Amino acid sequence: MLIIAMILLALVLLASAFRKVNVPVIILSLMIGLIFGSDVLNIIYFDDAFFAKEVANLALMFVLFIGGFGTKKQTFKPVLRPVVLLATAGVVTTALITGIVFHLLTDWSFLRSLLLGSIISSTDAAAMYAIFRNRPIEAKTRTVLELESVANDPMAIVLTTFVISLSLGKTTSTLMAILAFSWQMVGGVAIGVLVGYVAVYFFNKIRESDTDYFFVYLIAIVMFSYGVADLAKASGMLAAFSAGFVMGNSKIPFKKGLLSFNDTLSFITNVGLFILLGLLASPGSFPKIWGKGVLVFLIITFISRPITVFIYTAKAGLTLKQRILIAFAGIRGSVPIVLATYPLAAGLDPDREIFNLVFFTVTLSIIGQGTGIFALAKKLDLLSKVKNIAPRLVELVTVQDTNYEIVEVHIDEEYYDGSCLISELTLPTGTLIVLINREGELITPSGKVEIVPKDILTVLVEKQNIEMLPVEILKSFVRKKIKKDV
Repeated sequence: MLIIAMILLALVLLASAFRKVNVPVIILSLMIGLIFGSDVLNIIYFDDAFFAKEVANLALMFVLFIGGFGTKKQTFKPVLRPVVLLATAGVVTTALITGIVFHLLTDWSFLRSLLLGSIISSTDAAAMYAIFRNRPIEAKTRTVLELESVANDPMAIVLTTFVISLSLGKTTSTLMAILAFSWQMVGGVAIGVLVGYVAVYFFNKIRESDTDYFFVYLIAIVMFSYGVADLAKASGMLAAFSAGFVMGNSKIPFKKGLLSFNDTLSFITNVGLFILLGLLASPGSFPKIWGKGVLVFLIITFISRPITVFIYTAKAGLTLKQRILIAFAGIRGSVPIVLATYPLAAGLDPDREIFNLVFFTVTLSIIGQGTGIFALAKKLDLLSKVKNIAPRLVELVTVQDTNYEIVEVHIDEEYYDGSCLISELTLPTGTLIVLINREGELITPSGKVEIVPKDILTVLVEKQNIEMLPVEILKSFVRKKIKKDV
């Protein structure tokens, strides 16, 4: 317990030290795992690849469900074509190109190279969201990158599992291999969608229960969707994602509370997972594999990823600049490292070369692409000139159906100047400003209260008026001129 406490405290202190440079939590967690592992401080010796794989599966199950739960249909639709293509055929194409090029440039067999390409083929949602958190990337480009990173993990998992089966000789024929692969994809989606709709139905049946039981119910649904699909030899990961997508886009009680719970669960799960993976890695072996690690990074960043993006975004309505940024910003992260435990647990990586190679490549990707993406976005003029003014939803605690939401509207001093009285605002019918937060001081609103930049307004508003609310409030302020290179 003391060692676990020391690890978590070290992570918090490290996060505080690197707060200003916005280092993703996954990198910090990996660093902590490496530091406390056998090759550095030697406080913890961890060598159980099978246990790591099982924990990784559990973590991925929740991460993918949460990714599906937070993906909205209305956000998905405008970029549906490029996201779906990149997350399915794009993953396979990336794996094939990476495997073929690596095979031609090294002494690795084609099947082993293809396994490496499959493991490293997906981009990472955790890294993408963490890196984009405080920077204004152009909206459509950002949406494609974020949704692709959420949606392409199941395909990479299925593909890696399939190649491992080929390597172990468990697939008897090409036809059977194609059928097995197809069933994993189609069956996973079908089972996940079915479980999702059934879960929504029963969720509304138990809406009068204590809200604490909702969290238990949600965890049960995640595990149930995965378990049923796994029992049916379909993709449990894809089922978890699909169930989350259905539930997140359905009318269920206490949804925002569940979304907040999901976010917290995802954060804790990622922290624990990456500390564990850091402990499993062997940085002492990096001098032996760094050359191949750099080679994999260069292949996937400058060959396979760009080719894939330009093929599958050809008719997506994206500009050349947007496609260039999407091609560069294919950041690798959690899933490739987790998938690298699969061949380790299957006995296909006895010397841990694949695992350490993937670990090293992912680290290069997060550091290199994560720090270079904004410089490239600025060069391509794809940094957003207007800060997103969409109001932030706050949980309205009720399990009853309601047409109202509580939202927060921030009067950003970087973009707006001037002031206005509450009585001067033209707000939608039924809208009520319930609280003003002025730099930590809470103000009770009345018609004579003046609103100024930096204020955060807590507003009760009908759902259909949420989008127009910030427009009506902010039009009473003077818009500042923003320099082009913001």
